[in-house]
Amino acid sequence: MKKLFSVAIVLFSVFSVEAQEFQGLAVYESKTSTSDFKANFGGNREITPEMQKNIEERMKKMMEKTFVLNFDKTASIYKEQEKLDAPGQNGTGMRMMSSMMGGGGTTYKNVKEKTYSVDKEFMGKEFLVKDSLPKLEWKMESETKQIGGYTCYKATAVKPASQSDFRNFRPKKDEAKKDEKEKTTNLMDSFEMPKEVTITAWYAPEIPINQGPENYWGLPGLILEVSDGKTVILCSKVVLNAKEKVAIKAPTKGKVISQKEYDETVTKKMEEMREQFKNGGGRPNFRMGN
Repeated sequence: MKKLFSVAIVLFSVFSVEAQEFQGLAVYESKTSTSDFKANFGGNREITPEMQKNIEERMKKMMEKTFVLNFDKTASIYKEQEKLDAPGQNGTGMRMMSSMMGGGGTTYKNVKEKTYSVDKEFMGKEFLVKDSLPKLEWKMESETKQIGGYTCYKATAVKPASQSDFRNFRPKKDEAKKDEKEKTTNLMDSFEMPKEVTITAWYAPEIPINQGPENYWGLPGLILEVSDGKTVILCSKVVLNAKEKVAIKAPTKGKVISQKEYDETVTKKMEEMREQFKNGGGRPNFRMGN
């Protein structure tokens, strides 16, 4: 009896170590539609055809990104894969815009502690956003589809729109109805931030990990696709129990700030930039003070 008990302890210890060492990675391709932005370029007297082409090329680059999610049983890190930038396209302004369009930094999620942290750079200052994971009220659907060989189930939810994520920008409804002469000369005045967005996610119960891209979590399986209508994040590769392990640790660099405080900081600075444009101040000054 003692011998059987000892064997059970050994087996339990082995399985516990394997569970602790379990790791996986998922590669995601993120694409955000730019059709709303393109539609509002026309008729804007500040945007020349040359400027429009340049803006569209830069926006396309910012709106198409590749991310890697490394995860274990309780935590994950989600980071954009670095790309070689063209000369002159890696300045403060471009990094700021990339951050506001869902790129840059490392997002750490701990689903056991229900917390997250992400390091962000905005207007030359480094922030470390630390907060509780948003709890979405997922509505489980019966619809299924195949993603990368996995049977995925559909789930939907509604969440407040992040005021610092400019992928959520929508054209103002009344702006589209105006004729060319009535349209605003300030591009920033053509858009508004919605109060909430509808999320559609597809998760794979075959991968029983409570994780997903960005801040998405809370489903009984790894989220392989998520969409809010404008942005689609689709998993292109999954590797389970890879030989090479990755240190899944929270970022530590930057001024610690809550998500609400960070959103307020970004909103305030963007309002200042908006006023600069209105008052004929030309390009905004990408600085955050001392």
